[in-house]
Amino acid sequence: MRTPTMCYSILQFSRSVVPRIVSFRHEGFHSPCPFSKNNSDVGFLGLETSRQEGGSRRRWICKPISSKAGGNSRITGSKKSTDIRSEILEESISAAVREDVNRTKVTEFHKIEHYDIQQSIDDKKSFVGLVTTIVFDLETTGFSRDTERIIEIAFRDLSGGENSTFQTLVNPQRYIMNHFVHGIRTDMVNRPDIPRMQDLIPILLKYVESRQKPGGIVLLIAHNARTFDVPFLVSEFNRCNFEIPPHWRFMDTLTLAREVMKSKGAKVAPKISLQALREFYGIELDGSSHRAMSDVNVLSHVFQRLTFDLKMSLSDAVSRSFAPSELSSGKKKKDSR
Repeated sequence: MRTPTMCYSILQFSRSVVPRIVSFRHEGFHSPCPFSKNNSDVGFLGLETSRQEGGSRRRWICKPISSKAGGNSRITGSKKSTDIRSEILEESISAAVREDVNRTKVTEFHKIEHYDIQQSIDDKKSFVGLVTTIVFDLETTGFSRDTERIIEIAFRDLSGGENSTFQTLVNPQRYIMNHFVHGIRTDMVNRPDIPRMQDLIPILLKYVESRQKPGGIVLLIAHNARTFDVPFLVSEFNRCNFEIPPHWRFMDTLTLAREVMKSKGAKVAPKISLQALREFYGIELDGSSHRAMSDVNVLSHVFQRLTFDLKMSLSDAVSRSFAPSELSSGKKKKDSR
C-alpha cells in the first residue's frame, strides 16, 4: 500500500508551510466524506499541518473542493444516462409497435388464408350442386352410326329419387338383324305404340331438363361413349334436326377402366367390356345382359367403383368430360391423367 510512504513524505515539509495534499476518494478505500449540496463539488481528502506553541499538530480533514471538470463530467454522465434511457425506451416502443404490426399482419394473413380455403370449399360445394350425373346406354341395329338406328335407350340419374330413370324401346322402322345380341326382335319395336326417334327426342330432352339443376350442367356417362354411344346419339339428333344441348357433357368409363386395371397391375386390353368390369367388381346382373336398363344399372355401380379406385371427385370427372363437338371436329380431349 502507498499510504505509509505518503505519510513519511508529509513529515519532511517545513513547519512554516501548510501543505495540502489531495487524493481522489476511491469507493471502499476511504471512509465516506460529506459532499456539498452542489453536485459539481467533489470531496477530497487533505492533510493540514498547523503550527502550535510547544509543537505541531497534524490532522486529517475532509474538505469540499469545487471541481468544474468533475461537475461537467457528472452532468455529461447524467445526460448520457438520460439519452441511453431514452434510446432504450424508444427502441422498446419501436419493437412493441413492430411486434403489433407483425401480429396484425399474421392475423390478417390467417384470416385471408381461412377465407380462401372456405371459399374454395364453398365453390366446390356450389359446383357439385350444379352437376346432374346421368348414366345412359343405347341398343342399336348395328355398329354403323350412319346407316343403323337406335332401338332402345335408358337413363338413370345417380342422384336417385322419384322419376330418376327413363327407359323406352325405339321404333327403327326397319328389320332387326342382330336380335341375337340384345334379344330385341323386329316385332317388339315395329309397332305404332313404340315411339320413333323424331318423336322421342323432345320427350328425352324434357326428361333430362326435369333432372337438371337450375343453371347447372348434365354429365352423361356411358361405357365406350367416345366411339359408340355419343356418335350414335349425335347422328340420330342430327337426322331428326335436333341439336345436343350445350350444357350436356359426356364421359367414357372405358378410359377409367384402363387406368384402374393398369394401376392394379392387370393386363390392359384395348377393349374392356362392361361384362368384364361387372365380374371384376363382383356386381350382380339385374335383368338380361345387353338390354339398355340392365346395362345402365351395372354401369352405375361400376362407375362408382372406378371413381373410388381412382380417387376421382365429381369436379375431376367433369374436367375430363368432352362435348359432342369435339368428336365431330375430329378432336379428342386429352385426359388430365
